[in-house]
Order: sequence, then structure tokens, then C-alpha cells
Amino acid sequence: MIFQAPAPAPTPWPSPLGDDPQTLFERYFHDGVNKTWGNISPLYQLDGFDWIVLIIYFFILTTLAVYGGYRIKQVIDFWRYRRFVPVPGGKFAEADLPRITVQLPLFNELYVVERLLKAVTEIDYPHDKLEIQVLDDSTDETTKVAEAVVAKYAEQGFDIHFIHRLDRTGFKAGALENGNKFAKGDLLAIFDADFVPKPDCLRKLVDFFTDPLVGCAQMRWSHINGRYNLLTKLQTIMLDGHFVVEQTTRNRTGGFFNFNGTAGIWRRQAIETSGGWQHDTLTEDTDLSFRAQLMGWKFIYLLDEEAPAEIPVEINAFKAQQRRWAKGVMQVGLKLYPRIWRAALPFRVKLEMFFRLTGNISYPLMIVASFLQFPLLLVRYNQPFYHLMILDLPLLFFSSISVVLFYGSAVWYLDEKRTPRLLHLPLVMGLGIGLAFSNARAVLEALLGVKSEFVRTPKYRVEEASDATWKRKKYRRKRGLLPLLELGFAFYFLLAIVYSARLHMWGTIPFLLLFFFGFGYMGMMSLLQTASGKRLAALWRPLKPSNTT
Repeated sequence: MIFQAPAPAPTPWPSPLGDDPQTLFERYFHDGVNKTWGNISPLYQLDGFDWIVLIIYFFILTTLAVYGGYRIKQVIDFWRYRRFVPVPGGKFAEADLPRITVQLPLFNELYVVERLLKAVTEIDYPHDKLEIQVLDDSTDETTKVAEAVVAKYAEQGFDIHFIHRLDRTGFKAGALENGNKFAKGDLLAIFDADFVPKPDCLRKLVDFFTDPLVGCAQMRWSHINGRYNLLTKLQTIMLDGHFVVEQTTRNRTGGFFNFNGTAGIWRRQAIETSGGWQHDTLTEDTDLSFRAQLMGWKFIYLLDEEAPAEIPVEINAFKAQQRRWAKGVMQVGLKLYPRIWRAALPFRVKLEMFFRLTGNISYPLMIVASFLQFPLLLVRYNQPFYHLMILDLPLLFFSSISVVLFYGSAVWYLDEKRTPRLLHLPLVMGLGIGLAFSNARAVLEALLGVKSEFVRTPKYRVEEASDATWKRKKYRRKRGLLPLLELGFAFYFLLAIVYSARLHMWGTIPFLLLFFFGFGYMGMMSLLQTASGKRLAALWRPLKPSNTT
């Protein structure tokens, strides 16, 4: 309940921009009643505009808080189950090891194909039981390079095959589906082009398949170039949150977890009995994973075994990757959740899957919340302090602090020297906010049934912190108009920060800074990296032939 003093008669209400809060306080707080209850303005009353703003605001904040509560539950479960390490039920004798076909789907991977094949041919597994398939859909020089490297290893005695498609029907899912037609192995290991599998990776996974019900086993991703720049440092924390907390918790608590498209082994029978690779979503791996688990296949996730991979160093590639994942997961939700809901599964599994498949709805909500910031500053300025403590603080705790706990747990588990990465957590929150426009578009496209191509994430073989050669390599993504929109919102939040400081509303500024950093960093880096790439490419052309890579 908000207590009001009678309005002083014809005195006009001064603009907050024209008078500082102390002046307003002294002018109107003369009877002591409002001092007691903390109401800043005796003229304040909730009108229709205020109610609309507050209802929308608290709806969004409550929704985000519910998802935040789910995130906190995951953190609690992670620390509870982190020591429940999966152990194979048996062990294959060396003579009884199953044949494994390693599948390497490629599309225009000129810079990393040789590194990938070198790592795969160094895997410690009997050569007579190891087949390698290079599933190439490339439309550039990658095809010639890959074919030549395959021929070289074939001469060395490897059972390696180059399979090139003339079209990209089904994209990666189509390439894997086509490869299965020729594969010799009962087990199928998959590695994307940006991975460098360790020699013992198959040995670490294969014994789990002594259990005939195990359909898939996967390792955690690690990061070859995680310390390259600020973007990769923040990405590693985001990815580690997923691979350390999320995937571990889902697998060890009996829930569904999704194969992440690479760094794992599938049982061929599990793929076939679950409907095979389908390409009606952009995350074919998530789609097949949940269909297989609905069929009763067991999945294994190895938190403490890693598969190194290169992550995007360029902001537009990062946004494209995140957009594909956001849209694909929402498509899988629309496709499979009705079936999951009807399945004979524990309610907790159905509920967990709801949160998993709908979590990206937070991005459109975040955009609405961004639009509301200035109206909120106007409306909430006149609200008593105890309202903020009773209403806002609990919701902000679940929606914001849950993110810190989630990513902080991953950092704490993986790193012995944790402080540097823990200090990056506010920036990780800002980076997530900065993805709002890109990912919101992806979510809305999924909800509206808009189809789009599988947009690959370009890889440049960036391994050293001093390597800037990627700036003059091809596969760079165009920035479009999105960075201008992001910079526009960064300016919007800069104005909100100035306004809050002018009115001494210090408590709002840390949250506004997250939005300012997120949108500003996304927009500015898109413009700067695109511009620097063009300059370097222009300098490079006179020195090298036009087809030099």
C-alpha cells in the first residue's frame, strides 16, 4: 500500500531532470508521513501507464526468475552428483574391440582439415578395426585439399575414405546419413572440423558399449584457443557452464541430455531404431538424442574427459553459431515436446525438458525488458524503497544471481586458479544480454516456422594468442545492420545510466551497465572486426595471388 499526502494546490510538478532529488525531497516532504514510508513524491499515484509498465516488468522478471530457480536447482544437483562418475559395466578384450567408423563432416574447412585428419590418424585404436570417413560437402578448395590428404593416409595403410556430395541436402545431418550407408562400423564416432581429438579418446569411450543398452557416449568440450581474446575468454565460461553443470546434472540425475554433435560415439543401431538423422531442425544432434532416449537408449557423459576444440574468435561467427543453436533447440521443442509430455516418463524429467527446450524464450523477453528501462526509471523513481526490497530483490536474485552461481560453479570445478575467470562473470552476463536481438530473431523464426539454411561456424586454425592471420582469411561473415541496432541500444542504456546518476538512483546502475556493455560490445566488435578484416585483406592481395589461403 502506498501512502500519499494531499497534493499542494496549484504548484506544478517540476521535472526530475530539472531539480535534483534533494530539492524535491525538501520541497514536498513537509509533514513527516512520507518520510516514514519512504515515498519520494506526495503527488505520486499509479496511473494506467504505470500499471502497464509494472505488470509487463514483473511478468518478465518473474518468468526469468522461474528459469533462474531451475538454474539454481541444476547447480545444487551438480555439486551433489559431481562425484557419481560413470564407470563401464565391462571392458572389451583387445581382440574383441568393436569396429569403429570415425565420421568427419566437412563444409568449406580449408584451414583445419589437415589438422583434423592428422589428429584422427593418431588415435590409439587397432587400425584393422578403425575406419575413417571424410564426409565432404565443400564447394571450395577444401575438396582438393581433403582428397589429397585422404590419399596420403590411404597410402600409409589407413582405412580412410573420401565421400563427396554434390549437394547439401540435409546439411550436416544429410552428410552423416549418407555416410552411414557406407560405414563398416557398428559404432560411429563423430568429430567436427574444429576438433583435435586426443589419441586415447576412443579408448575412453568404447568400453561403455559393453552395455547393449548404451546408445551414445560423449566427452566434455575443452578449448584450444580459449585465451585468445576477450570474446573467447567469455565463450569458454558460457560453454563450460553448459558442459560442466548442465550436461553433467542431466545425465547423472536420470534426465535426458543431448549429444552435442561431436566428440562422442553412437551405436549405429541406436540411430537406426530412433528414426535416423533427420534434417527438419538446425540441431540434428539434439533432435536425434531426445528421440533415442525416448526409445529407451542410455546415454553416457564423461565430465572429466575432454575433447579440445577451436572456438570462434570473431564476433559475427559467434553470433551465427549461437543463433543456430537457439533456433534449432526451439525447433526441437516444437517437434518433440508433445511426444515427451505423452511419454511414460517421470514428471521431473518432463519438467526439466520443458525448461531445456524453452529456455531461449528469455531472449525476446530481454528485448522487451530493454525497451522498458526508461519507463521503469520514471515509474520506479516514485516508489518506496521497501517495495524494491520486497518485490524486486527476490526476483532479481533468482534471475541474475543464478547466472553467477551457474557459471561460477563451472569455473570453480575446472580451474585451480579461479579468480581471473570469476572476475569475468559480470561480462559473461553482459555477453548473454548482447545476444538478445540475434537470438530473439532465431526464436521467433522457429515459432513462426520460418526455415533457414544451416549456417556453419567458420574455423581459421587460430591456436596462438599472437595469431592474427584469420583477419585476412576467407569465410568471414558479413555484419549486416544488426550492429547498428545493438549500438543504438547501447546508447539508449548510456542515457539511462546518466539519468539514474543524475537522480542518485545508484542501485539501478550496475544492471544498466550490463545491458550497456552487452549491446555495446556486440555492436562495436562487429564493426571493428569487419573493418580490420577488410583492411588486412586489401593489404594482403598485392602480396599474394588472389587464390592464396
